[in-house]
Amino acid sequence: MTDETADTTALLREALAHHQAGRLEVAENLYRAALAIDAGTGDAYSYLGLIEIARGRNDAAIINLRLALERAPERHANWLSQVETLLEPSRHEEARLAMDRARSHDSNSAAVRPRSPRTSSPAERDALVALFGRGRLNEAQASARRLATRYPDDAFGWKVLGIVLLECGQARDAQVQLERALDLDPKDAAVLNSLGNAFKILGRLDDALDHYTRALRISPRFAEAHNNRGGTLLSLGHLEEALTSLRDAIALKADFAEAHHNLGQVLAEQGRFDEAVASYRQAGLLNPDLAGLQHSLGLAFYRLGRLDEALASLSLAARSEPDQAGVLSDQGNILRELGRFEEARDSYRRALAIDPANALAHTNLGNLLRELGHLDEALEHHAAALRIAPDYAEGYCNAGLVLQDLGRLEEARAHYSQALSINPNLAQAHGNLGNYWQELKRCHEALECYRRALAIEPRFAEAHNNMGLVLLEQGNFDEARERFEQALSIRPDYVDAYLNLGTCHGRVGRYDKALDCFDRALRISPDLATLKPGLVKVHNAFLFILNYHPDKSAEEIYAAYRAFDHAFGEPHRVGWRAHANVRDSRRRLRIGYVSPDFRAHSARGFLEPLLANHDRNEIEVTAYAELTQEDEVTARYRGYVDRWVATRGVSDDVLAERIRADGIDILVDLAGHTANNRLGVFVRRPAPVSVSWMVGYGYTTGLSAIDYFLADEAMVPPGSEGLFAEQPWRLPVPALVYRPAERMGDAGALPARDFGNLSFVTLSRAVRINHRTVRVWSALLQRLPGARLAIDSKDFETKRAQSDMCKRFAAHGIAPERLLIGCHSPPWDLLRHMDIGLDCFPHNSGTTLIESLYMGVPFVTLAGRPSVGRIGSTMLAGAGLGEWIAHSEDEYIEKAVALASDLDRLAALRAGLRTRLEAGPWRDEAGFARRVEAAYREMWRRWCAGVGANSCAPTRPIAFDSGEAIRPDKGA
Repeated sequence: MTDETADTTALLREALAHHQAGRLEVAENLYRAALAIDAGTGDAYSYLGLIEIARGRNDAAIINLRLALERAPERHANWLSQVETLLEPSRHEEARLAMDRARSHDSNSAAVRPRSPRTSSPAERDALVALFGRGRLNEAQASARRLATRYPDDAFGWKVLGIVLLECGQARDAQVQLERALDLDPKDAAVLNSLGNAFKILGRLDDALDHYTRALRISPRFAEAHNNRGGTLLSLGHLEEALTSLRDAIALKADFAEAHHNLGQVLAEQGRFDEAVASYRQAGLLNPDLAGLQHSLGLAFYRLGRLDEALASLSLAARSEPDQAGVLSDQGNILRELGRFEEARDSYRRALAIDPANALAHTNLGNLLRELGHLDEALEHHAAALRIAPDYAEGYCNAGLVLQDLGRLEEARAHYSQALSINPNLAQAHGNLGNYWQELKRCHEALECYRRALAIEPRFAEAHNNMGLVLLEQGNFDEARERFEQALSIRPDYVDAYLNLGTCHGRVGRYDKALDCFDRALRISPDLATLKPGLVKVHNAFLFILNYHPDKSAEEIYAAYRAFDHAFGEPHRVGWRAHANVRDSRRRLRIGYVSPDFRAHSARGFLEPLLANHDRNEIEVTAYAELTQEDEVTARYRGYVDRWVATRGVSDDVLAERIRADGIDILVDLAGHTANNRLGVFVRRPAPVSVSWMVGYGYTTGLSAIDYFLADEAMVPPGSEGLFAEQPWRLPVPALVYRPAERMGDAGALPARDFGNLSFVTLSRAVRINHRTVRVWSALLQRLPGARLAIDSKDFETKRAQSDMCKRFAAHGIAPERLLIGCHSPPWDLLRHMDIGLDCFPHNSGTTLIESLYMGVPFVTLAGRPSVGRIGSTMLAGAGLGEWIAHSEDEYIEKAVALASDLDRLAALRAGLRTRLEAGPWRDEAGFARRVEAAYREMWRRWCAGVGANSCAPTRPIAFDSGEAIRPDKGA
C-alpha cells in the first residue's frame, strides 16, 4: 500500500466516523480532502452523495453518485442503496425521478453493473417503485411479493412490500415483511423508520420510538424520522423532547409541512395555542391540502375562544374530509358553544352516521342533549358510548351527570365509582362525586372529593367553582370567593363561576360587585336568544339581586325585568298555540302548581295550608315538582294533590306539552327567579291562564306571558301596576295564610322586664342588610343606649362574618358588645329572649317576620317599593298592627323608639299576639283557600268570556322609593 493510499484510507475512516456522528460538515471536508489526494476514490463520492440526500439536495446527490459509479462500476450497490433511502411515502415520486436520472446518466447500466442472481435488477426495482409512486398499490403489492419471492435474500423486495402494506392499512403484515428486510440489511434507516410507523399504528409506541431513534443513529439528518419520532413523543406525552425532534426535522427540511403540523400539535398540547396556530398556518402555506390540518387549526382557534374562525376551519375540514366522523363531532362542539344547538345536533348525528361506533361522538351528543334538557335521550347516547368503550372512564362520568340530573343519585354515584375503578386519578370523577355529596348536603364529603380532584389537577376550574359553592353554603364567604376567583383565573370565560362569584358578593351585601359579575357573565355570550341555560341562570341571579339593591329605584329595577322578557320571553310568542280547554266557567278547574319547594322550605308555612284546604270538588290539583330530593314534607304535599308530576330532568318543551296534555286551566308559578324555577315553561304558555303567587319570590317575573300577580293591596298599592308585567290580582289583606312550625313553644314573658335592657332582633340573611339598614339601626341604638341588637341567621355562623358585621356598626359608633351576632336554628329560643323585631329594607324579610309575630315579637317595618319592600306591611296589616308600618327612615326610628319606651304596652302586645293571629285571617286556612279559589274562578270566567288579563288599563304608575332617608340633622 502506498503512502498516498494509506492517507486516503485514513481520511475516509475519519470522515465516516464524523458522518455517523452527525457532524456532516466535518465529514464533507474530510471526504473532499481524500478526493484531493486521490480523485479516483469512488467511496468518497458515494458518501458525499449520502450527505446531499440527507440535506434534501437530490440533484447534487445524483452528480456525486454518478461520479462514484464512473470510478467504480463494480460498486453499483452504493448507487442503488442511496436511491432506496428515498423510498419514504412522501418522497415516492422523488425516488422515481432519481432512478430515471440515474438510468439517463448511464444508458449502459445493465452492462456496467453486473447483477448478482441474488439481487433484483435496477429495471425490476424501477418498475416496482413506479407502480408505488403512481398509487397503484394492489399492483405494487403483487410486484413486491414476486420480487421478494424471486430474490429472498434481497432486502429491497421485503422493504417495498412492507411499505406498500403499510399504505394499505395492513400494519401487522407490514411489520413482518419489514423485519425480514431489516434482518437482511440492519443498517437501512428507511426500513427502521417504516417499522416505527408500523409499530405506531399498532399502538406499540415505545417500539416505534426505539426504531425511529435507531434510524437516526444511522442517518442523523433523516428529516422524516425526526418528524415521526416527534409525533410519537407527543403521543407518549414527552412534549419537550417532541419539540426538539420536530424542530430538528424542520431545520433539516424547512418546507416539511407535516413537521410544521406536528409541531403545532405539540404546542397546542402545551397550551401555547397562538404559537400552534402559527405552525399550522405555515404548514398550510407549504401544503394547503395536508390531511388533518384544518381540523387541528379549528381546534386551536376553539381553545383561543375564536369560535367563528374555529368553525370556518372545521367546516373546511368537513368538506375536504367528509368521511371523518371526528371532524364532524368537533364541528358539533363548536356549534354547541356558539349556541347553534340544532346544527350541533346535526353534526353529531352525521358523525354517527359515518361511524356508529364512535364513542366520542355519542358522548358529545349526549352532553348536548343534557344541556338541552333531553335527559333520557342523553342517557341513551352515553350508554352507547360505554357499550362501545367499556373502559371509557370519562364516559361513566358523563352518564353519571345525566343520572344525577334525573335524580337517580345512587346510580350516578355508582357510575362515578366505576370511573375511579378504571382510572383512580381521573379528576373529573372525583369532582363529580363531590357534586353527588353536595346534593345530599354532605359538605365535608363533598369538600374532600374536590380536594382530591384538585390534588390531581390543580387547574381544574370546575372543581374550584364547585368547592366554592359548598363553602358558600357553609357561610365561608371569603374562602368561597377565593375559589370562584381561582376558577376564573383558569377559565376567564367561565359563566357559572361569574354567576357564583356574583351570588357570593350579593350574599354579603356587595351589590354592585355582584351586578358587575353578572354583567361580565352576560358579556361572554350576550345573545340570550341562544337560550343557553347558564345565561338564563345569570339573568335570574341578576334580577334577584337587583331586588335587594339599596340604591336602585323601583323603576330602574322593573326596566331590567322587562329587558329580560324581551330577550327570554317574547321570542317564544311565535310558538304560542290556541288552547283546547273547554270554555265552561262553572266546571271543576284544573290547577297546576309549579315549584322546586315542595319540601322542607321556608315557603312551607304559607303553601301547605293552601294545598291542604283546597275544595277538591271545585279544584283538581296537579303538582309539578322540580325536586332534587324528597323529604317528609314532600310526602305530605303528595297527599294534598290529585296528581304529582316529577319534573326534574324534563325539558321546558316536554314539560309544556305535558301540561297541555294534562288539560291544566290555570298554571301557578311559585318560584319566580329563585333557583330551579321553570319560567322557561311559562313563556311557552301551556295553559290558558297563568299566575305568579308572591309566596315564592315576592315580585314580578317580568314575563308578559304570565297573566296575573296574586298579592294584596298592602304589597301592591294602587298606582304600582306599572311596575308589574302581570296584572296584579289583589286578595283581601293578607294574600297569605300561615301554618306555624311544630314545637315552637310559648312566647314567654317580655324579656326586657326580666333582664333590665331591651333587645332588638332581625333574623334576616346578610343580603338584606345594607348600608341604609346599618345606618338606621345604628341611629336607633344611639337613641336607646341600653338596648342591644341580635342579628341571627345562617349567614353569620362564622367568626369572620360576625366580625365583618361588627365593623360595619363600629363605623357608626356602635360597640361590638351591643351586638349579638350568630345563628340559632330554629330560632324559637332566641325569640323568647327578644323584645322587638326590626325589618330590613328596601327588601323586607319574609317568613321570619310572621314567625316573630307568632312568638310574641312585634316588629317595625319600612314600606318601600312594591312588592318586596312591602312584605312587612302585609304581615302587620294582616294582624291589625298597621301602626308599626313606617314610610320614612325617620319614622321607622321613631316608631321603634316608641315601641321600646312603653314596656307595659309592649308586654301586653306580646301576651296577646299569638291569640290575635289565631283569631284572624293569618290562621284561617279554609277561608284563605276559598278566597284563592274565588280568584281562580273569576280569572277563568274572564278567559271563558274572551277577556284578556290586562284588558283593563292600569292606574298611572307612581314613583315608589324605599322611604325617605334620615334627614342630616338626625343622622347617626
